[in-house]
Amino acid sequence: MSEKSSGYLDMELLRFTTAGSVDDGKSTLIGRLLYDSKAIFEDQMEAIELSSQKRGDEEVDLALLTDGLRAEREQGITIDVAYRYFATPKRKFIIADTPGHIQYTRNMVTGASTANAALILVDSRNGVIEQTLRHSYIANLLQIPHIIVCINKMDLVEYSEETYNKIKEDYQKVAAKLNIQDVRFIPISAKFGDNVVDESENMDWYTGTTLLNLLETIEILDDRNQEDARFPVQYVIRPQSDKYHDYRGYAGRVASGVFHPGDKVKVLPSGIESSVKSIDTLDGELEMAFPPQSVTLTLSDDIDISRGDMIVAAENSPRVEQDIEAMLCWMNERAMMLRGKYTIKHTTNETRCMIKDVKFKVNVNTLEEVTDDKNVGLNDIACVSFKAAKSLFVDSYKKNRLTGSFILIDEATNETVAAGMIL
Repeated sequence: MSEKSSGYLDMELLRFTTAGSVDDGKSTLIGRLLYDSKAIFEDQMEAIELSSQKRGDEEVDLALLTDGLRAEREQGITIDVAYRYFATPKRKFIIADTPGHIQYTRNMVTGASTANAALILVDSRNGVIEQTLRHSYIANLLQIPHIIVCINKMDLVEYSEETYNKIKEDYQKVAAKLNIQDVRFIPISAKFGDNVVDESENMDWYTGTTLLNLLETIEILDDRNQEDARFPVQYVIRPQSDKYHDYRGYAGRVASGVFHPGDKVKVLPSGIESSVKSIDTLDGELEMAFPPQSVTLTLSDDIDISRGDMIVAAENSPRVEQDIEAMLCWMNERAMMLRGKYTIKHTTNETRCMIKDVKFKVNVNTLEEVTDDKNVGLNDIACVSFKAAKSLFVDSYKKNRLTGSFILIDEATNETVAAGMIL
């Protein structure tokens, strides 16, 4: 493998999601990012230039870069999240472009669930609107660590600093209400490329960074939970060969925290304590394992461990619970059934559960809690309590995005009906 390609594999990956209402310019912004960072090929550009001419547009419409999918979406063929990949010399990126309408709340949840950052677009002529609130609420519910508010179409308000400051002030009130920790603001014109990849000559009053520079430099290593060591076991490795006759390893992916050989650990649900003997990979042993590495742990003692068990730090355990309260985003046309039974998948663990109660639903447009409506249907977000058939090893979603999340599956149809965040 050449040095260049191995360097690419080792580069840090930033996942970000885009959200905005229908004509806020999300597609144009993504097109501009790809075009100005030289992430598209000449033939793609020529095809777009041709399409733009055919449509009679005065300049090249960069939105066409991502709108191949949008056209299908509008015909109702698909309402899926469009993933785009690109890289610069500093980082690799995955963009989850999610639809803006309220009936696609579930798609935004899907696209944003693994994101490090959310780009929220605001049209500078309209300012902060209901949809801005909704997108911010979902980004915050999913604990996306960094919110970047792109105040777009600055060319249509004559690049006014006053307009930018007013929208920034309005959004800061929303951020305070939702307790959003890290929020950045950038005035842009996606159409003409101001402050997207290149600095704007039209807004010399803005002294901050461009959008691409922010995406390349924003710190994401600290976003992972490094304190709570959690290792859900996916598979037990027992080679049937003479050479490795006594080998017993536990394969899985580090969900959070750091493991070293010699660390004192506890195995859940049994609660038996042991220590890490070695951390094995195909390329040999490691001195430490951290998220999101996939490794095999071996322990000093022979313990009965199977898939769904969890190896955790001895002095720092998750909660072991059957009665759980969580925020649910309902993703299925069939409404949720109170006292209904579903399969719950949590890390590598799977069991049945029963919905006991709906505490409240959230009106995602006004952020109000509705307590008198127990009907949870498609795209609803609600706080529910349920009982699992066996104990789960959980942290709150706020503390740990991996051990704090789960999905519910309808046993009859095998469809994923909800995504949940444990409180």
